[in-house]
Amino acid sequence: MDVAIIGGTGYGAVELIRFLHNHPHVQVTKIISHSNSGTDLSEVYPHLVDIIDLKMTALNVEEIAKQVELVFFATPSNVSKHYIPALVDKGVRCIDLSGDFRLRDGEIYQTYYGEEMATQLYIDQAVYGLPEINKEQIKQASILANPGCYPTATTLGLLPVLENDLVERKSIIIDAKTGTSGAGRGLSLNVHFSEMNENFKAYKLGVHKHIPEIEQMLTERAKEDIQITFTPHIVPMTRGIMSTIYVDLKDKQSTDYLIDVYQKYYKNHPFVRVRQNGAIPSTREVYGSNYCDIGLYADERTGKLIIVSVIDNLVKGASGQAVQNMNIMCGWDETTGINQLPIYP
Repeated sequence: MDVAIIGGTGYGAVELIRFLHNHPHVQVTKIISHSNSGTDLSEVYPHLVDIIDLKMTALNVEEIAKQVELVFFATPSNVSKHYIPALVDKGVRCIDLSGDFRLRDGEIYQTYYGEEMATQLYIDQAVYGLPEINKEQIKQASILANPGCYPTATTLGLLPVLENDLVERKSIIIDAKTGTSGAGRGLSLNVHFSEMNENFKAYKLGVHKHIPEIEQMLTERAKEDIQITFTPHIVPMTRGIMSTIYVDLKDKQSTDYLIDVYQKYYKNHPFVRVRQNGAIPSTREVYGSNYCDIGLYADERTGKLIIVSVIDNLVKGASGQAVQNMNIMCGWDETTGINQLPIYP
């Protein structure tokens, strides 16, 4: 199957290229970059010299629709919503790695993104691409809203206890950390080496774009309104998300019991690994992979459950999950092309 990647110079795009290069059913035939049209991809990413010999081109919807069956949008927010409708109307399936089609409420989107939401007709067509809960809907999707990195780690960490009604739903506190690649490849003082090295800081308290996405998914699954306290941090590492979640247990439960709940919940989901009692995952243990690893500790003294959920923000938090969703959309085994071992050390 021929596919295109729009937004070809970002970290999300180069990770897509890494996974799709050895995918048995897919060939990347178009890489679109407005700012680098006419430039060889290997000039932007020298590690691809003599491996990927593609020249980036400008975006032309008519040409893309004639040449490929599926398009990945690895673009910033407020880009894909302007092009996906025309592509979908021409029969091209689209996987959007930005936030343009994740939220369903226009007022909330305006508040957090500062722009008008995509046309409601296409929002209604979009499927939220968390395979562990939406696999059947993903199979039929023409517009796939790939989840954000923080929402992926956090939602996967919370779903088993929320859906089994084991925790108080008004007590969710999320303390999350990301590596600097989460800010993208663009120049920013926030991730300048001298600002970030030997530093650790919280940011966007109360206004982070992923807050409504997390609340939307948890509300849908819990079937009641869920609000969260979410504090994101940026740490001096390149990749990784660690979401540490604190919730009040409704009844006294042991760690072993809760681990069993999680293992049963994710039994048929190949990319979620639930750790044994006493084993708390670190970001290094999922580095470069599509795995989400979850560790649990039930504090019997305080009645709280501590959930630690880790992913690689560029893989399960972005491009790896996008390929997983493509596999499901196309009827292939969902692990195809993305079942690599984590990189260690």
